[in-house]
Amino acid sequence: LFEHRAITTTEHRAKRLQPEAERLIAKAKRGDLHARRTVLAKVRRKDIVALLFEELAPKFEGRDGGYTRITKLPARKGDNAPMALIELVLEPVKTKKAAPKKAATPVVEPEPTPEPAESIEVDLDVAPETEDAEAGTDDFAVETAEVSDDEATADEAAEEK
Repeated sequence: LFEHRAITTTEHRAKRLQPEAERLIAKAKRGDLHARRTVLAKVRRKDIVALLFEELAPKFEGRDGGYTRITKLPARKGDNAPMALIELVLEPVKTKKAAPKKAATPVVEPEPTPEPAESIEVDLDVAPETEDAEAGTDDFAVETAEVSDDEATADEAAEEK
């Protein structure tokens, strides 16, 4: 697999090979002596180990996993065995930053009318006053109490008639 970058084999063999290849590539990415000797114990060919550590491992630096890909192929003639192509994924990793933006754009917002723009201006004028009004919140409570008393007396007068 490392020598040819892709091989065609049965699906079962490809599925059995994939985790082994993933582990060997992960060790090759570490790049230390212990990892090299561990990979050499499995592969047994120094030229393939050198290829894996010096050429292939740097290509997988930006990838956290998924170093291999299995693609199903038509069945083999003769014994009708299901076939698959297992290959190294050497393409750079694509980030999906555009996907959330696409999800946000279909939301249709109503067109703003001139009135909300005016209310925003009014809110900006009111905002500085609210800081001063925090000290006088008790005055506001007293005023509302007086208004409610006046309304209550007006309601009582209406009921008496």
